[in-house]
Amino acid sequence: MARQADSQRARIVRIYNVYRVVLAFLLALLSTSLREGVLDLANPELYEAASWVYLLVNVAIALMLHQGRRDLHLFAMAVLDIFLLSLLFYAAGGAGSGFGNLLLIPVATGNILLHGRIGLLLAALASLALMYLTFFLSLSMPSLPQNYLQVGVLGCIFFAVALFVQRLSRKLQQSESLAQQQAVSLASLEKLNKLIIQRMRTGIVVANARHQVLLANEAAAQMLGKPIMREMALDGLSPSLAQRLQQWQQYPSIRALPFQNHSGGAELMANFKPLTQAGEETVLIFLDDNAQVAQQAQQLKLASLGRLTASIAHEIRNPLGAISHAAQLLGESAQLSEQDQRLSEIIQQHSKRMNRVIETVLELSRRRPSEPQLVDLWLWVEQFLQDFEPSRLPNDVIELECEEQSAGDAILTRMDPNQLGQVVGNLCQNALRYSGREGDTRTIWIRLYIKRDTDLPVLEVIDHGPGIDPDHVPHIFEPFYTTEASGTGLGLYISRELCESNQARLEYEPLEPRGCCMRITFAHPKRLV
Repeated sequence: MARQADSQRARIVRIYNVYRVVLAFLLALLSTSLREGVLDLANPELYEAASWVYLLVNVAIALMLHQGRRDLHLFAMAVLDIFLLSLLFYAAGGAGSGFGNLLLIPVATGNILLHGRIGLLLAALASLALMYLTFFLSLSMPSLPQNYLQVGVLGCIFFAVALFVQRLSRKLQQSESLAQQQAVSLASLEKLNKLIIQRMRTGIVVANARHQVLLANEAAAQMLGKPIMREMALDGLSPSLAQRLQQWQQYPSIRALPFQNHSGGAELMANFKPLTQAGEETVLIFLDDNAQVAQQAQQLKLASLGRLTASIAHEIRNPLGAISHAAQLLGESAQLSEQDQRLSEIIQQHSKRMNRVIETVLELSRRRPSEPQLVDLWLWVEQFLQDFEPSRLPNDVIELECEEQSAGDAILTRMDPNQLGQVVGNLCQNALRYSGREGDTRTIWIRLYIKRDTDLPVLEVIDHGPGIDPDHVPHIFEPFYTTEASGTGLGLYISRELCESNQARLEYEPLEPRGCCMRITFAHPKRLV
């Protein structure tokens, strides 16, 4: 603020120096009129000498004192101006010449640059100079009429101008100071707004009428999987987003469908808001990770499903227990034929299967909400393999492949560790089951890495068994869908539900020439609470 005040003072001094040089040049030109007899002054010789001295002094001051940062220099310049203009006033013949009015500008400018008593001192010096020279002229040249009243009024005007300019300059300084404070506050708010926008988990993109990007935050770049440059065409950034923007502009009431900007990327939902900026129509685009919306819907769905299935399971379990107990007692009878004994075994076998389904459904209904934590996946996988060791057969082999990270880096995500263990344990059991028969040497692979194009952690469970028939692939995550007589059809369904409740994605990918890959794509830890 002080630097700006110095700059403003220097600007006023430069303008004042230009005025003084121009005024001195015009006063010097009057000396030519004196020689030609056009003007008749009281003391032409003194006027000519004083006018040329005034011109030379002003030119020298304009060249040397162009900044005017010190009050002493400014005061000396104002006093010199008053002295030289007073000489011209005397040489021109006093108050009747009108030269006394020329002192108004030095007094006013001095009070702009020098406040308080110093400014009033300049008005006093100018008034005293005119009064003294008027009195001296009345003694030295009695023939010239002298108007003391005019000189007194002019002195009062000097003081009035000094007080008015000081008051006006103070108000201007206060207004300027307030404007500067508001400008600093606005700049701070703008900086804060930019920081907030950049840190938001919601993607923000501002596009103009030509579908060019004007502004975008880091979350938008991460979601779209591309660096975003200013004035970048929206078609080049995301054709799907440009298409939905065009559809929204044509049909604003229709809700845009979610989309994926690249393979393996997050499913995004775009919302649009029209803006008017500097007379140009712009559009504010909000990008949300659809997994977060799906997570909330999933929690509501699971809560409703849990209450419904729990009540149904309890109603079924009691008669099922009676059927199983009756079949068991019937099987112990010695009067049953071999065929009836086989039918009794079938009843008990399917009763046990139904009981497993009911227990799974009850477990699903009692499942607690996810509690995401910051997890180092490399350390978690090592701990998981130790915990999984007792549940696998001696001939089963699990190979771990982990992408090498630089020193100090870790593969991090946010997920409920217990639910993650349930998902990966279920995937490993399925992979071992389809890798071969029990007792044979069965090998599966767990791969952990960072996907380069999305910067998201990925965990894969791989087996080289027969894989999944293409006809069954669309249904593998549906509840109660199974290709095995002893299966419940809820394992993959529950695994996917657990992943979605933690903003992760569980996907299936076939391997060539044979095999199966179940891929978990975790959310970025910075995009989760």
